Amino acid sequence: MNMLTWLPRRRPLLTTQQLARREPVQSAPQPAEHLLLQHDRLIVLDLETSGLNVYRDQVLSIGAVAIEFNAIDMGQQFECTLFRPGHKVTEAVLLHGIAPSEIALGRAAADGLLDFLEFAQSSPVFAFHAPFDQRMLSRSLRQDVGMRLQLSFIDVAEMAPMLCPDASVGRGGLDDWLRHFNLNNSERHNAAADAQATAELLLILLSKASQQGIQTLSELTTRLGHWRRLQQSRAV
Repeated sequence: MNMLTWLPRRRPLLTTQQLARREPVQSAPQPAEHLLLQHDRLIVLDLETSGLNVYRDQVLSIGAVAIEFNAIDMGQQFECTLFRPGHKVTEAVLLHGIAPSEIALGRAAADGLLDFLEFAQSSPVFAFHAPFDQRMLSRSLRQDVGMRLQLSFIDVAEMAPMLCPDASVGRGGLDDWLRHFNLNNSERHNAAADAQATAELLLILLSKASQQGIQTLSELTTRLGHWRRLQQSRAV
């Protein structure tokens, strides 16, 4: 018996020809003024990464779920672990729990990233601390696929305190907001589970947005811009 046969087998990387055939999958975001938050398709995303350095660390796992007609569509879920050659175990593994053996058996990074783009289509993407996920995903697409990220991102971590100014959570983390609304997530720091928990939180926030007269993505982003500038002025 070959002593190396027990090692996990790598998934093959995509060839240049395969990438060329798949490249047109990404489409431009829908016009924000036409997208209805209570009706249209929204994507909730969570990434697990090798660390928090947006210039050095890598996306290891992608979890996403779709919200449509103001409900989580359990038939539209995405979960993918990416193969990363030379991946080293760091303290981050204590949080996300992704073992090196899982990374070794993951999908080729370009393949998994393109699969996610096909899943997301042109829908807006909501994430807790969205700027981090956006930058990590953008860098991965640029390095692994040679594509520019075109999806629009909205930060649930900003939506929550804006829509719930009286909550004692302030600008707390995802766990704090889940506890505030009595939402349970027993598998925190798993991309798919965190995406599901964030989607449940988002549904509550979308209901509050509707009560406050926010119906479209354009109205939401405009209100977030005003709220952000107000927070900045108060911090001066």
